[in-house]
Amino acid sequence: MDGNSPPERRVKRGGRRAAVMVDVAKLAGVSYQTVSRVLHDNPHVRRDTRERVLDAIRQLDYRPSSVAQALVTGRSRTLGVVSFNTTHYGPASTLHGLETAAHDAGYGVSVVSLKTLSRAPLVDAVKGLCDQRADGIMVIAPLRSGVDALRHVTSDVPVVAVEGGPDDAVSVVAVDQYGGAAAATRHLLDLGHRTVWHIAGSIDSLEAEQRVEGWRSTLEAAGVEPPPLLRGDWSARSGYELAPELARAPGVTAVFVANDQMALGVLRYLHEIGRAVPRDISIVGFDDIPEAAYFTPQLTTVRQDFSELGRRCLHVLLGQIESGRRSRSRSRVVVEAELILRKSTAAVPRNR
Repeated sequence: MDGNSPPERRVKRGGRRAAVMVDVAKLAGVSYQTVSRVLHDNPHVRRDTRERVLDAIRQLDYRPSSVAQALVTGRSRTLGVVSFNTTHYGPASTLHGLETAAHDAGYGVSVVSLKTLSRAPLVDAVKGLCDQRADGIMVIAPLRSGVDALRHVTSDVPVVAVEGGPDDAVSVVAVDQYGGAAAATRHLLDLGHRTVWHIAGSIDSLEAEQRVEGWRSTLEAAGVEPPPLLRGDWSARSGYELAPELARAPGVTAVFVANDQMALGVLRYLHEIGRAVPRDISIVGFDDIPEAAYFTPQLTTVRQDFSELGRRCLHVLLGQIESGRRSRSRSRVVVEAELILRKSTAAVPRNR
């Protein structure tokens, strides 16, 4: 390849030689640099020239290689995602939302799944994605350990934390966990329940603690002393095992559960002992998993919009990529959570 040749190899496609940039340039009567400017939507190309180039691209069925585009633009059109614990609904749905948004924007995605969000694995994962020439990196960091680890990440490309992270270190995009929990608690108080019990998620989870804060603050603002906090581990089993404490406590009429799986465990136990929902106890979950509308009864819950989360995260990341800013740029974007009313909540019976 001489110094005047474009950074592109001729390869076979469908049994014939695939067109390359010089073929397009020859047919359109322009230089290959002009073809490159058209492909990258450079505004400094005359309209008639642009139309000739585009017509030549169509005639030749020209498809620019990702390698050539990376050499011309300095970008790989690939984004990195560091994920954690995708066996849980929230992280798995967050990852899906990010991948969908990236693909819709024309980016490939390279995913690194970690067993732990401690400092060394996270730093190594980010470094590995940088070595793969990722244009930007999104880190799903819903644990306390992830906050500390992100403070020690250094990167030549923008890094955005999803569902948790240190605002003073990287940009953060997250669902309003506090607001969703507050809406769930307020709904139950508005139905006439004197107080609302809460089954929280894992203690190392940022989302679980934000939901606890939303629940507790709403009760205190209403002049209600929060009842004892119950702590689960996100599983349906933990909800089932904690439900006897609710059943034994006097005067329990309303429970806000930190996710739908644990709410399912509570529903199962209450059914087994003959306590009717919502006649005896009203229950609100969190997440709005696809099965929530098919629980018995249909579960009132808080919906997280993971598609919007992915779009917002990508918007922040691409904004930093396009402007040339790196991880020194900080922003916090919050996606609203939505209370979904179904059949598992009702007003307090008059005799309670």
